[in-house]
Amino acid sequence: MPKLNASLQDTAAPEGICYGCGSSNTHGLHIKSFWHEDGVHVLAEHLPDPKYCGWPDLVYGGLVAMLVDCHSNWTAMAYHYRGEHREVASLPRINCVTGNLGIKFIKPTPMGVPLTLRARVEGDVGRKTRVVCEVYAGDVLTAIGDSIFVRVDTVQLAAVAHKR
Repeated sequence: MPKLNASLQDTAAPEGICYGCGSSNTHGLHIKSFWHEDGVHVLAEHLPDPKYCGWPDLVYGGLVAMLVDCHSNWTAMAYHYRGEHREVASLPRINCVTGNLGIKFIKPTPMGVPLTLRARVEGDVGRKTRVVCEVYAGDVLTAIGDSIFVRVDTVQLAAVAHKR
C-alpha cells in the first residue's frame, strides 16, 4: 500500500534504480514527482549538491538535463495512467523511455537555490508523449525541456539492447 502523499516514483516503482529518480539507488538523486492540485502539471523540487557545480556558483547543465529527463519521463508515465483511469501503483506497470531530450537554457541556474520543475503533457500520439518541463530557480525560469517519451516494455527493450 503506497504511503499517503507518496511521490509517483515511490508509489509506482519503489524498487527503481535510475540514478536520477530511482527510490532504491543508494547513490542517486532521488527526484520525487507529484501531481499538482491543478491536475495538469507534475511538480518536483531539488536542491543541487555543491558537487554538481558547472562554473563557480552555477549548476552544471548536465544535472539540469538529468532533472528534466527524469521528471518529464514520470510526467509522461503519470499521464498514461490517468488516461487509462488507473492508479499509479496498478499493474501492469507503465514504463516510458526518452525518445528525444530537448533543453533550452534560458538563464544561468544558480547553486544554493531550490529548483522547481513544472512539467505538463503537450501532446501524445499512441506510444509517444511530448512533455514540456520548466525549471525555476526560485521564481526565475532558467531552462525549458521539450522532449518526447516513448511507452515501452522494458524487458523487451533490455533484450534488444543486449541482443538476446
